[in-house]
Amino acid sequence: MSRPPTFTPPSCAQSRRLRTTRGDFAVLDAVPHGEVRGTALLLPGYTGSKEDFIALLEPLCAAGYRTVAVDGRGQYETEGTPRQETYAQSELARDVLAQAAAVGNGDTVHLVGHSLGGQIARAAVLLDASPFRSLTLMSSGPAQVAEAQQLKVKMLGDALATLSMAEAWEAMRALDPPEDATTDGEALRRRWLRTQPAQLIATGRQLATEPDRVAELAAAGLPLHVLSGERDDTWPVPLLDEMAQRLGARRTRIEGAEHSPNTDRPERTAAALISFWDSL
Repeated sequence: MSRPPTFTPPSCAQSRRLRTTRGDFAVLDAVPHGEVRGTALLLPGYTGSKEDFIALLEPLCAAGYRTVAVDGRGQYETEGTPRQETYAQSELARDVLAQAAAVGNGDTVHLVGHSLGGQIARAAVLLDASPFRSLTLMSSGPAQVAEAQQLKVKMLGDALATLSMAEAWEAMRALDPPEDATTDGEALRRRWLRTQPAQLIATGRQLATEPDRVAELAAAGLPLHVLSGERDDTWPVPLLDEMAQRLGARRTRIEGAEHSPNTDRPERTAAALISFWDSL
């Protein structure tokens, strides 16, 4: 589970509802005070939320980029349904196209997807690349997650079929390592309880079965960036290196970061995003 250092956004960001043709989505919308050089749309990962990007908002704004971090359908503060079919990857990808249209106002946007969010972002680009200026895949690999992670998401899906979200939370916390006990548990618990279990079951299945679509993405003709930490147990870093080569993408490894460079090393992650966007 991603653990943002805080759930309180900086002063440059407004918590609001983004109205789209596919419904309303909860977002953190950070707007620069001066000239806006571009707009970025940020998609969180599995069990995550828009708050995972809080530490990126201020530096990206300071560089002139309006940055919109979103809760996807059924994630935290965006409503969902109890029906797993509503979280099919194609449906979530169409949500992203609607979000991009709403924030872009006719201009293309820089799309960033973390982990599961990267695979949803890729699916959106493969449906229609025209709304996007670039795509950054952050700690998001070419196909299904590593075998150990497949087992974890299956165990979670099986548990959610019989346990309430509150019961599942208590079971997960009992398995947490001691160093995680001081994390802002109440905010994380609140996020967990507001996430739709059907969303977790459906997207967990996607993570465990996602096919390799690297060749399709390479043919989309969009500027691409593969960014990760220097260690990752969800997709091995050498696999991400290979994917970047296949894509002809810019490759960034964030020193000192693991699966969530956006929370592990936000300053370096923001600098890497800014450098990529500035180069375009």
